[in-house]
Amino acid sequence: MRKVSFAEFGGPDVLQLIDAEEPHAGPGQVRIAVRAAGVNPVDWRVREGQVLKAHPTELPSGVGLDAAGVVDEVGAGAEGVEAGDRVFGEGAGTYAEFAVLAAWAHMPEGLSFEEAAGYPSVVETALRVLREVGVRPGQTLLVSGASGGVGSAVLQIARDRGVAVIGTAGAANQDYLRDLGAVATTYGEGWVERVRRLGRVDAALDLAGSGVIPELVELTGDPRKVLTIADLGAPEHGVRFSGVAGSVPDALAEAAGLIARGRLHIPVEKSYPLAEAAAAHRDSQAGHTRGRRVIVL
Repeated sequence: MRKVSFAEFGGPDVLQLIDAEEPHAGPGQVRIAVRAAGVNPVDWRVREGQVLKAHPTELPSGVGLDAAGVVDEVGAGAEGVEAGDRVFGEGAGTYAEFAVLAAWAHMPEGLSFEEAAGYPSVVETALRVLREVGVRPGQTLLVSGASGGVGSAVLQIARDRGVAVIGTAGAANQDYLRDLGAVATTYGEGWVERVRRLGRVDAALDLAGSGVIPELVELTGDPRKVLTIADLGAPEHGVRFSGVAGSVPDALAEAAGLIARGRLHIPVEKSYPLAEAAAAHRDSQAGHTRGRRVIVL
């Protein structure tokens, strides 16, 4: 099969499309013929060799955690699934023609493979950070870097739970945030005062790692009310860094339910063929994403 791999840590150019042996489903796993794979920031952080305890890397390594496709192998003990089922989920080395998933859910009706591939890690992260930051119905959550995949999910899930949301993003994404139910404002000079004018902030999430942790602490009044998934230096300010996945199967099941109820939709901003994985990483690292980027096969 064809897969994207890297033999050394570095920039996007270390990614190579190679011929490789097909993986096979182990106990409790399924193998899919991949139709699309999600592009996540963790993918290029692993490729760069950043220290991520949740994702230890041995070289050479495949790339990708999220995928959607058609089941063609079912491992021993994997229940409720059979060959031919359309599923989306999380595994390893998903930028490939075949991938093994350790967690999956059946795709809701009407969802394309391209769309489905953008959900697994994003929704797991969104559910986890909302739980860890402790925001409650009736309170207001500030989301810095709100227009990307995780931000898009956070905004919709928070609103579904009765939490008001203020989101910061670039000028081009203000209407997008409003369409997701957030009160929107731009980042950049004067953003703290703009947020203050919008009202009280009970908790805050940093999803972009753009160096705003001190300001988020100032706005909430308590570092314990701030959480980041992108700033490794946050603990220096007393702010928690959340980088370890929670229960992925539960998150996938909740995602499927939200999608089926029409309460969650994350658009695909751009898709790339397998051979252009490096371009997908460059664009992901540049930021300013609205929704998701995916690899399609």
